[in-house]
Amino acid sequence: MELLAALRNRHSTRLYKNQQVSDDEIRALCDAAAMAPSSMNSQPWHFYVATGDSRNKVGEIMSLTTLHLQEYIEILGAEVVERAARFYEDMGMAPVIVAVATPTFEDPTEQRDAYIAVGAAIENFMLLAVDSGLGVCNISAPRWVVDQLMEAFGVPEGSTIASLIIVGYPDEAPLAQERHHDVVTFVSR
Repeated sequence: MELLAALRNRHSTRLYKNQQVSDDEIRALCDAAAMAPSSMNSQPWHFYVATGDSRNKVGEIMSLTTLHLQEYIEILGAEVVERAARFYEDMGMAPVIVAVATPTFEDPTEQRDAYIAVGAAIENFMLLAVDSGLGVCNISAPRWVVDQLMEAFGVPEGSTIASLIIVGYPDEAPLAQERHHDVVTFVSR
C-alpha cells in the first residue's frame, strides 16, 4: 500500500475478529514505531504487549472507565457515551492491547518532546498496521485508571503510560469520518 493510501485508510477500529495476531506481527509494528523521530534520537518509548490472561486483566481495568463515562453525557451526548461504554466494556474483543510508556521528566519541555515523539511512534505503528491488514485504536483518555494499568503492564516507576493501542483483525466497516480540511494558514509567502 502506498503511504497516502494508508493515511486515507487509517481509522480507529472498535470491533475485532476472534483471530490471534502473531508475536512477529506485533514485533514488526513496534519496530516500525521505533523508526519515529525523537529529540536527540532519545527514543523515549517502550511497548508493553498484553495478550491472553494479561490482556483480559487489562480489559477488566479498562471496563472500570465506564463508571466515569456517565459524567460526560452533558458534554459528549448520550450516544457517544453509550458507544464508548460498549467499547470499554470489552475493548472491541481485540486480542492484543499494547501500552506505550515514556519516562516522566520534571522539565516540561523534555516531557512535551517525549510525548511528541511517542505520538510519532504510535502513528508509525498504526500506519504499518493498516498496511498489514490489521485494525488499531489509539486510546489516551482513561487517565483515572492509569495506576492500575501501570501495575498490570509492569511499567516501572519513573515512567508513565502515554497511550494504549488496541490491535487485531477488524470485524467492522470503517465509520465514515469527516476530515477537517481547513487546517492550514499561510502566514507569509
